[in-house]
Amino acid sequence: MPSAAPAAAPPAAARRRPLLLHPAAKVLLFVAALLPLAWYVWGAVANTLGANPAEALIRGMGDWTLRFLCLTLAVTPVRQWTNTPALARFRRMLGLFAFFYGCLHFLCYAWLDKDLLLADIVTDIAKRPFILVGTLSLLLMLPLAATSFNRAIKALGAPRWQRLHRLVYATVLLALLHFFWMRAGKNNFAEVGVYAAIVAVLLGWRVLNAVRARRARR
Repeated sequence: MPSAAPAAAPPAAARRRPLLLHPAAKVLLFVAALLPLAWYVWGAVANTLGANPAEALIRGMGDWTLRFLCLTLAVTPVRQWTNTPALARFRRMLGLFAFFYGCLHFLCYAWLDKDLLLADIVTDIAKRPFILVGTLSLLLMLPLAATSFNRAIKALGAPRWQRLHRLVYATVLLALLHFFWMRAGKNNFAEVGVYAAIVAVLLGWRVLNAVRARRARR
């Protein structure tokens, strides 16, 4: 009797799903998201952050805020491009880490640059546009972080919750403008261009999808 034909190998997306749905996946993401903070804390303790450790900490926390914002925005398009719906379960954590690093960025600035003097902080924010823009970006993240839980979705209702969370688009644009103005002082725009291209792709994809959806409803 001929042997049965070997079963076809499952598609790549199906092989990925068990790993992404495993309970340990979120734990690994959580630990990985804390590694940048651990690296900077170790650098501060070991005095390996260069000649100006305060500036390295402030800018490092800001860089990771922008990176996590980009990662959060990338979840939906990557999920659709790769047909991996399980990626959606990581979006909330990535968004909360963006807020976490944004708070650390502001705390490092307020503590290491302004000695936690409220009057000096307020004056500096009002006087320097790039700090004002960065502060506005962080403030916009506050309602997003506060309503990132299931109870908030139920309380607001899905349509209102979705409208509120579109603030992430303004948040990332303000964060990018903050980064641009900060780098403009040293005429260093190479890294700004990389982030601008990433944000343009992520937001442009959403605009195209919205246009296609409107045309389909006509």
